[in-house]
Amino acid sequence: MYMVMLGYSFSPQWLALPRSERQRLKAAHIAPLVEKYADRVRARFFDAEAFQTRFSDFALLEAADLTAYYFLIEELRDTPLVGQGYLTFKDVVLGIEDGHEHFERSLAGATA
Repeated sequence: MYMVMLGYSFSPQWLALPRSERQRLKAAHIAPLVEKYADRVRARFFDAEAFQTRFSDFALLEAADLTAYYFLIEELRDTPLVGQGYLTFKDVVLGIEDGHEHFERSLAGATA
């Protein structure tokens, strides 16, 4: 299983929009993609701007298939939120759940 921490920030132009417009854009462009990939990518969203300055928000995305994760990101990039500069990806951290254990098992299998 892979876990991706995707840090992103919203622009001042986004923050200047009325909250109702921000909610409408998220419902129209982000929610459908999260739903489309929900069977392959589990997504959790967090606010971070009060705790650090590298990015304002982050998502934890869990996937067994990195291709599904990649396709989700490609589709997000095609949305007006990214295209119009409202949302910018800032940081990506990828980890493999218990990767060291998988490695150890591969070593044990190689010597068997």
